[in-house]
Amino acid sequence: MLTIRLSRTGKHKAPQYRLVLQEKGRDPWAKAQEILGWYNPTTNPSTYELKEERIKEWISKGAQPSNTVHNLLVTAGVIKSDKKSSITISKKRAGKLEGKKIADAEAKAAKEAKAKEEAEAKKLEEEAAKAAEAEAKAAEKEAAAKAKEEEAAAPTEEVKEEVKAEAKEEEKKEESAE
Repeated sequence: MLTIRLSRTGKHKAPQYRLVLQEKGRDPWAKAQEILGWYNPTTNPSTYELKEERIKEWISKGAQPSNTVHNLLVTAGVIKSDKKSSITISKKRAGKLEGKKIADAEAKAAKEAKAKEEAEAKKLEEEAAKAAEAEAKAAEKEAAAKAKEEEAAAPTEEVKEEVKAEAKEEEKKEESAE
């Protein structure tokens, strides 16, 4: 089976790639049946040159592009398709990532539950404070009402005392007048 893939060329830490047509089982640096273009990822933006007609011809004959080459061809507009994921994750790593997602979800749920409990506790405290405030106001009103009653009762007692005092004075006057 034929494949279109990248073959690295270029200097150390300055990679350049050739798009080559090879047998799938061959080494990428082995002799290629045909060189279909080049790709330089180190420039900004990345530069490439592709032999579009030859690439389309080989794809029509059954050659399969690698995921990276497929994405490059989609970007260049040679083929119309969605990009493919060029990263493969081992089962072991996928399991670890899944475990981490589950742990993160549990931590998030616990954090939300704690925040909800704190909000409810705060709400209860506020309600208790309002109730205490209402009780304090009611107690103040009762105390004010009792004070008014005592004031109302106190003048009558004072008036009675004044009347008694006046009566005694009159008696004294009468006694002294006799």
